[in-house]
Amino acid sequence: AMAESVARAGCALLKALLRFAFMVANNAVAIPSYVLYLLALQPLRVLDSARFWYLEGVLFKWLLAMVASWGWWAGYTVVEWGDDVKAVSEDEAVVLVNHQATGDVCTLMMCLQDKGTVVRHMMWLMDHIFKYTNFGIVSLIHGDFFIRQGRAHRDQQLGLLKEHLEKYYRSRNRKWIVLFPEGGFLRKRRETSQAFAKKNNLPFLKHVTLPRLGATEVILKTLAAQQENGTIASGNTVIKESKSKGLQWVIDATIAYPKGEPIDIQTWILGYRQPTVTHVHYRIFPIKDIPAESEALTHWLYQRFIEKEDLLTHFYETG
Repeated sequence: AMAESVARAGCALLKALLRFAFMVANNAVAIPSYVLYLLALQPLRVLDSARFWYLEGVLFKWLLAMVASWGWWAGYTVVEWGDDVKAVSEDEAVVLVNHQATGDVCTLMMCLQDKGTVVRHMMWLMDHIFKYTNFGIVSLIHGDFFIRQGRAHRDQQLGLLKEHLEKYYRSRNRKWIVLFPEGGFLRKRRETSQAFAKKNNLPFLKHVTLPRLGATEVILKTLAAQQENGTIASGNTVIKESKSKGLQWVIDATIAYPKGEPIDIQTWILGYRQPTVTHVHYRIFPIKDIPAESEALTHWLYQRFIEKEDLLTHFYETG
């Protein structure tokens, strides 16, 4: 039995090393090609910016598909529940997600591949640390936003986010914007969040933390505010100024790992964990049902995370 378990461990190690080698090779080819194609296409960017960003979106989707395929290959699959988000794949939407580990992003990459053009047109909001990963250059070119956590940077970062949205969101035809309102991983933020909840008479949460308002509020205000109706009546004709209908939906996504054991990027890459099914639940809210005023919005956001807590509690108890 001893020899058998040693052989099994050796086999798993070899497989992990081969997987890792393949992914390094995959990255070494895919990321530079993305960058070089887009460099070669710079003249098009000047002549026809919409077409340039269309092509960039196609390349971006392929890159995300590669990352998703690594998980698929290790048997890390996804089951989706709740509202059908494919129905709003062409609309502008904010996606709020609970955050447990680096694997959350990989899980979303897998989920969103089959949602129409979502991946081509999406924008991610992520921790600035991602700038320094191999994917950082891709995210920079694509126009994702890197946010520095921490109270000291908060106001400055939110100002930068507003500028970023005004500059890139509509000009690059972005649709879905994905963010993690908890502002960090569950295990790192849980205690502070629980202490804050206790002090402010808020519910005690174990499976999520209380979300922060900042980025969500900036996105809602900036993208809903830019939505001028754009109707100038001259005689009987009505001229539409802007194609964009503005932000239309908030999609509340809850990621649940069996037994609450999240997959991190290392596991995703090395594939040493047994095949796992991750569950993702969606709820769609029309933008008109979401309060604009800060205090009411905070309450609304807290309600979403209290709901996530209930969903996750139920899931961990019953599977």
